[in-house]
Amino acid sequence: MANGNAAEIGSSISAFLTAKGVPPTQAWLHTFLSGVRLTTPVIALQQTALFQIRNADLQTSITRSSTNLLPPGATDPATKEKHVRGPITVQVLDIEDIGRSRWSQVEALEAVERGETTKGREVIRVVPEESGPDSTAVADEAKSSGPHKLLLQDASGAQAYAMELLPLKGVGVQMSVGGKLVLRDFTVARGLILLEPRNVEVLGGKVEAWDKKWREERKQRLKAKAGIGGEG
Repeated sequence: MANGNAAEIGSSISAFLTAKGVPPTQAWLHTFLSGVRLTTPVIALQQTALFQIRNADLQTSITRSSTNLLPPGATDPATKEKHVRGPITVQVLDIEDIGRSRWSQVEALEAVERGETTKGREVIRVVPEESGPDSTAVADEAKSSGPHKLLLQDASGAQAYAMELLPLKGVGVQMSVGGKLVLRDFTVARGLILLEPRNVEVLGGKVEAWDKKWREERKQRLKAKAGIGGEG
């Protein structure tokens, strides 16, 4: 394909990703284009690019600007309230269900490890051959009423905690670490970002290594925060 066409395809993909809240760096876009067939329909390339950039670290994949980063001082606990227009794309580093006790979450995780789930008051053993990693047991463990507290990070590496004020579809302990959220017209109060359906778009995605580590260590983190000793 001629260089001019390659540049046109790159420009189209860049514009598409920018509209989604993840404007790619030239380096990321160059790497992406070098790994795909440029004869593929542009619409398919755009969707593939969106899938890949959702699964990448924001700090190395999207272009930074004063408008897509958390403003300086926004997460200062001394600031009573600050309105931020955005849009700002952030990635999830940690999720905590504060609607359930930590001990009950530990018990739910251990039930999953034993291959058990519940139906009403009845304990049911899940057969591994019939239920893979996304089994009913895992799904049941992930269910919670919330609210959820999240640790978020923007493309500069700045971090801030966020609180779910109203239930958000796609937000919970079942979501992947490294998943992307786009925040618009939101409020930061005493250093805490306030999340509502009207100001959050869940883009999804996952940074595989982060998510794996988070899930492997989740039970021990919950035990430590609950003051429970031992390996369990």
